Amino acid sequence: MNKKDIFDNLFIFEMANNHMGEVAHGLKIIDEFSNVCRDFDFNFAFKFQYRDIDTFIHPDFKNDQSFKYVKRFSETKLSESQKQILREELKGKGFISICTPFDEKSVDLVVKHEFDIIKIASCSFTDWPLLEKITKTNKPIIASTAGANLEDIDKVVSFFEHRAKKFCLMHCVAEYPTEKNNLQLNQIDLFKKRYPGILIGYSTHEDPDNTEAIKIAIAKGASVFERHVGIKTGKYNINNYSSTPGQISVWLKAAQEALDMCGKAGIRYEGSAKERISLKELQRGVFAGKNIQSGHKLNSSDVFFAIPTFENQITANAMSKYTELVANNDIKNNKPIMINDVTVTNLRDKVIHIISQIKQLLMESKVALPDKLEMELSHHYGIERFEEWGAAIINCINREYCKKLIILLPGQKHPMHYHKKKEETFHVLYGDTIINLNNEEKKCRAGDMLIVERGVKHNFSSKNGAIFEEISTTHYKDDSFYDDKNIIENKNRKTEMTFWSDWLLKPIL
Repeated sequence: MNKKDIFDNLFIFEMANNHMGEVAHGLKIIDEFSNVCRDFDFNFAFKFQYRDIDTFIHPDFKNDQSFKYVKRFSETKLSESQKQILREELKGKGFISICTPFDEKSVDLVVKHEFDIIKIASCSFTDWPLLEKITKTNKPIIASTAGANLEDIDKVVSFFEHRAKKFCLMHCVAEYPTEKNNLQLNQIDLFKKRYPGILIGYSTHEDPDNTEAIKIAIAKGASVFERHVGIKTGKYNINNYSSTPGQISVWLKAAQEALDMCGKAGIRYEGSAKERISLKELQRGVFAGKNIQSGHKLNSSDVFFAIPTFENQITANAMSKYTELVANNDIKNNKPIMINDVTVTNLRDKVIHIISQIKQLLMESKVALPDKLEMELSHHYGIERFEEWGAAIINCINREYCKKLIILLPGQKHPMHYHKKKEETFHVLYGDTIINLNNEEKKCRAGDMLIVERGVKHNFSSKNGAIFEEISTTHYKDDSFYDDKNIIENKNRKTEMTFWSDWLLKPIL
């Protein structure tokens, strides 16, 4: 029967009473529309309507032809065996079978005839005795909403959800036919926003030649579509909101075009090869802005961006703050930087994990920050060992005097080093810190201050995490001397980033 979820691009042909009370005419309708379906990869269903006429019409009015629906339903009445013949024809033609029961006895007959889905008509949307009966079946439900206010729709949705029913909610306008200016297709948007996770469909009564509405409904995210169908014969005509096989074929082609134009839903499309080539030609390539030596970690001052971009050249798109490029060989000024010229390391996942920890510590400390943050991650033995060896440093100001904020994660250590030019004072703002001065450990907590004179070897660590100010004379990049020569030789031990203070309130990207 269906190759996918039963509600996935489900197109329903509503026969209603268009069988005209004749089984042969009903069979002919099913046969002719089955021929139309062969050219389309959709789920297709036929829908019948069941009424127990003996109980559905009040006994005093069974013969009163002045009521148009009494006349219509009486004239097109089918026996149970006749209904079963039509039901079996659906099975033989491979259609999903749907039926709208209008009374409790008809629900039992729907179950007996093993229909796949139960449809609730708009007029029965809040017929609570009928809804109670329907939800006791194990059938998926499609419910039309014409004329229902939001409060009632909320109630019915809640009613189905509490009973764990699989259901689809249909936007519908109960005007036969519906004029273009009253199709109210924005209701699909309303339903999708108000009832996330619930499938939304569109039950149509517009002019059968209208193919614009189905395209709009698909673009808005509807996935189930219903249209009245019938066929003209020498004996029978059809009403002005039912479609012929030819009109349905055009309607389905319009639906397919809309689906093709809308493309993938819920996931990002991967793009075509033609699209990727076109974009690549317009992307700026990375060129050496000066002579670059092998082993040098590239930064923005080393390069410039321009077109044309050559095949296998690094593009500006690769120059993210989370991407590290280290030259594999000497690169001459103005030359394109090719993929083989550099080792590219994507630090995004690692950096985001580190920044998340730093963010949490800053929020806990309530330390006030400047609006613009120039932050560097010092990773003396590589960023993969940052949580063990390193520190995060926020550079606040560096003039004749300097102020930095040093952030240590729990268990983190900063290696032994000294300065020749600058003198420092450490002021602990938050957490616990162990500061080692010339091999003498000093345990510090929030409020403690400690002076580090020029030439004094020192390192620091924290058991539970810490934030402290470093207040000093001017900082020079070549004024840190480490005991471990491996650190001195590591030219790529800094990752620099810029943040604004509101980053604490936003997701990390």
